[in-house]
Amino acid sequence: MGLKETLKTDLTEAIRSSDKVVSGTIRMVLTAITNEEVSGKEARVLSEDEIITVLSREAKKRREAAEEFAKANRPDKAAEEKAEGEVIAKYLPAQLSEDDIKKMIAAAVASTGAAGPGDMGKVMGAIKPQIAGKADGALVSSLVKAALSGGN
Repeated sequence: MGLKETLKTDLTEAIRSSDKVVSGTIRMVLTAITNEEVSGKEARVLSEDEIITVLSREAKKRREAAEEFAKANRPDKAAEEKAEGEVIAKYLPAQLSEDDIKKMIAAAVASTGAAGPGDMGKVMGAIKPQIAGKADGALVSSLVKAALSGGN
């Protein structure tokens, strides 16, 4: 059973158990997936990797919104966004640790022959397929930048 089917099954369960946070979040995620499928010249079915990309984007939106609500002294809204983010996180692959990411970056630097900050694009291009949906892009970007500027 694919990720989309799992989401639909879980949505039915959440509705049955009257779990408004889970059902609302899954509905939003399924809508985002459907929007992605119908965007462009013709409708298509997303691959599992593309669905993970959509889920990652949705999780990031929740994370950023929670931070903004926290800054605006709205803990109720921040908690709501965090709860939605946690629901989405259940469907994402396990997140990589910082050490794992650093090892991947070191391997990518070695394989691309990157020699400085100017080669950041090369390294990001090499590492992106390995980390898709498994790590926050901003974190990876900052770690690559640190590795290429000589710091660790």
